[in-house]
Amino acid sequence: MATQLLQINLVRRVFMLLSPALLAACIAAQPYPLSTPLSQPVIAPQVRAPQVGQQWVYNVRNVFNQELLDIVTERVVSVGPQIRIQRSGLKAGPLPDEIQEPWGYVLQDPHWNPPQKFLQPIPLWPEQLLPGWSGFYRNRYQVVGYPDNDYYWGLSMSAVAWEGVSVPAGQFPVLKYQNEAPYFTSNDFSRVANYRQEDVWFSPEIGRWVIRRSSGRYLWGGMSWAGALWEDYLEWELVSWK
Repeated sequence: MATQLLQINLVRRVFMLLSPALLAACIAAQPYPLSTPLSQPVIAPQVRAPQVGQQWVYNVRNVFNQELLDIVTERVVSVGPQIRIQRSGLKAGPLPDEIQEPWGYVLQDPHWNPPQKFLQPIPLWPEQLLPGWSGFYRNRYQVVGYPDNDYYWGLSMSAVAWEGVSVPAGQFPVLKYQNEAPYFTSNDFSRVANYRQEDVWFSPEIGRWVIRRSSGRYLWGGMSWAGALWEDYLEWELVSWK
């Protein structure tokens, strides 16, 4: 019996050592959005202004295995000092709203789990639609529905390049930008370190992203980044808009 337990523990240790490498190989095997390089527009593009009734529909997939998890509809339902975007999933049903204040600066962000309400609005896309632009923003957030505590959030945003992409909704010229949230504080106190990253293909024409691919990792006490645990790794792909 003791020998069997020793063998089981050895197998577990080997699996834990190999898991990060296997997971990395699995991720690398997943298709990355295809794009065509574009030159910087001669006239700086303007982001479409919000209006009630504007709508975007996305396929949401698990990047690890390309499983279609849901089809999410996002619709502008009010415009004023705050812009409210109502959201619902075909499977999940009603989802938390997104609130911008003003347009392009998010106050309540439901993209991550759990949804965040920032103490100060934070840019949702680059403040200048120019490759090479970058910014870093320090903020604090509350978990939506739990206003008694707030947590550190630091966001690094960088504009990469203009590209052309094709999705079910059509072909779009987009600005690709990248977000990083290194070492933010989670409301889950069992996490001792956290990191999130995403690639976003943003279309000024539609006032939203055409593709958004997001992932996160975190550590519990005694863990190293080589064995970090993963949050959901999701890709949002535009199906239709109006």
